[in-house]
Amino acid sequence: MEHKFYTVQPIKNKTILDQVKDTLLHHFRAGRRNYTIFQVGKATLLRVSDVLALKYSDVYEKNGKVKTRAYIYDQKTGKQNIIYLKPVKQDLKDYQNWLKEKNIDSIWLFPSFTNSTKPLSRKQYYKIMAKTGDLLGIDYLGTHTMRKTGAYFVYQQTHFDIGFVMQLLNHSSQRSTLHYLGIDQTMRERILDKIDFD
Repeated sequence: MEHKFYTVQPIKNKTILDQVKDTLLHHFRAGRRNYTIFQVGKATLLRVSDVLALKYSDVYEKNGKVKTRAYIYDQKTGKQNIIYLKPVKQDLKDYQNWLKEKNIDSIWLFPSFTNSTKPLSRKQYYKIMAKTGDLLGIDYLGTHTMRKTGAYFVYQQTHFDIGFVMQLLNHSSQRSTLHYLGIDQTMRERILDKIDFD
């Protein structure tokens, strides 16, 4: 199937989100890896390049325990970033067990299946997300989906705390954050409908 250019949007619907997660987990040979990448990206709001650049030792202690925080440098900005891993602790435990079952040993958290001395490439993950979109008939999935979806859920569940979301995304303007979240006119009107102006 040929892909047209489209704008990657956050997944705003919980049912669709569950379908995407289920497809990532069950429709690929490395389903557990693909699913965990998505979960980590969604919960940490990291760019895909930073998620794929994570090393095993960034996330797991020497004794195998999942760390509470990972300390990394953003590839795009060069700034230090502290990643809170508690929201995906169980996913990371399940993933660690899967790596052991598959006898996969790599310094990378998300190694390539063809060459475990290298991390999965951004291009490969794009193909995984595009195939997921094809299987589900969704045309707005891409490598930024997990980050945008995580940001959208934080925005919604913090009662539209744009400042907090800006900080998490490392954005410098509200306008770019709102655009990133896919807050269009329809969404603005839906929010305004809930406001009591009396």
